[in-house]
Amino acid sequence: MHLRIDTIEQAMRDAGQTVAGPEGYLLARDVARENLRLCLPVIVDAVNPIAYTRRLWHDVAAGTGARLVEIELVCGNSTEHRQRVESRTVDIDGFRLPTWQDVLDREYEPWRTAEVVDTAGTSVAEALAEVVRRGRLD
Repeated sequence: MHLRIDTIEQAMRDAGQTVAGPEGYLLARDVARENLRLCLPVIVDAVNPIAYTRRLWHDVAAGTGARLVEIELVCGNSTEHRQRVESRTVDIDGFRLPTWQDVLDREYEPWRTAEVVDTAGTSVAEALAEVVRRGRLD
């Protein structure tokens, strides 16, 4: 099960709802919980910029007995990061991509429990392979 916060929040906007806080994360939390109860693996694709949203996943994992793997993707090269943000294309109907300034202005609290994967200088395939490697049960 893949839960992408951008898709969830855009669907909420399409339905006329205002998304100004953790609403999309709360919806994803509940869908994740239901799928974990069915013993399905769940991947949550989200920025997770603040401790509150990160805590949601800890609570779901603890409540369902699921293993939680936290991986934070970063781009340690600010020039490359900006180029990536500015060259993205929309793949969700109606979705407004963030600008570089939006990215800089986003509230962010340090994430101390995640494994960090720096994607600077790597391809999507290389970054994905590293994420899969770190998420494997050994």
